[in-house]
Amino acid sequence: MNNEEIAAIVEQFQLDGEFIYGESYGCGHINDTYAVYFRRESEPPIRYILQRINTAIFEPVGLMHNISLVTDFLRKQIVKEGGDPDRETLRILPTKDDASFYKDADGNCWRMYKFIENTVTYQSAATAVVSRNAGKAFGHFQKQLSGFDASQLVEIIPDFHNTRKRFETFKKAVEEDAVGRVASAKDAIDFVLAREKYCDTVIRELGSDTIPLRVTHNDTKLNNILMDPETGDSVCIVDLDTIMPGSVLYDFGDSNRFGSNTAVEDETDLSKVTFSLEMFGAYTEGFLEAAGDALTEREIELLPFSCIQMTYECGMRFLTDYLQGDTYFKVSHDTHNLERARNQFKLIEDMESKLDKMSAIVQKAKK
Repeated sequence: MNNEEIAAIVEQFQLDGEFIYGESYGCGHINDTYAVYFRRESEPPIRYILQRINTAIFEPVGLMHNISLVTDFLRKQIVKEGGDPDRETLRILPTKDDASFYKDADGNCWRMYKFIENTVTYQSAATAVVSRNAGKAFGHFQKQLSGFDASQLVEIIPDFHNTRKRFETFKKAVEEDAVGRVASAKDAIDFVLAREKYCDTVIRELGSDTIPLRVTHNDTKLNNILMDPETGDSVCIVDLDTIMPGSVLYDFGDSNRFGSNTAVEDETDLSKVTFSLEMFGAYTEGFLEAAGDALTEREIELLPFSCIQMTYECGMRFLTDYLQGDTYFKVSHDTHNLERARNQFKLIEDMESKLDKMSAIVQKAKK
């Protein structure tokens, strides 16, 4: 987009100052993101975030409904804590019609946020300190939202973490063998089938007193935390597009699925794939310190298992996509998804062997 086109879009929002220019920003793969700069009289320029919502993936009304409800709630909690609500959560900037997004003549949907300055993001948890701070950030996020009624939220991606339904889709892919790949993946298929019991542990209790329905982020990557460059502490959780009702176990497990893996997700030398107890311990300490008494005993008990379940689900999704002909995940070669699946399954085996140690770490951290 050129500056003239950007200017026409931002003109539709309630903003402070006079538009100067806009530029592509960030490294996200879903939405188109721009930093837009505005001149203000007698003050330094200010910038905002402009995003074109990917409506091929997200339904914008439900999406912005979720984000608006959650950020409004967070702002009130942050004020109670004596914090800065314009820095510690996303602030949606309304259109001139007081809507949360603008739809242009071509059907594109646009939203704007206040830019949160003087922060950094990390692409990987290179140290236990970074991992601990990440755990603390998402633990605090859960603590702040513990009083929020998650049933108000729309399921933006229905059954996103319904592991039982993922398993049924996997079985169908095996039965149909649409592209003739079942024979080449027999080891991986047998691995999934042998662990079917993992499908129901969380889902059977979800919504009960033991595993209550909570706000879940569903994309708890390290780079979705804005951090203070000097202290390393969390400033704000961002990328709320997959905010949905679910279990805290989804977010905790998925954070450690990639944050505590000693190898990258598509490493083919499986000897390099192990589960780091050091990183898991650091994340868990930060998470439980910040979440405090917001969690139930059952949720705390299942934290170690959640890492296995989310890795099982992810590996099963990679394998299903391989069997269906690579229709969902981007791949660089024919066996890419199968390699990813085997990577996840190796990680599960290591977690299974360390489950008692993981449980001991959790019990020590909660005291």
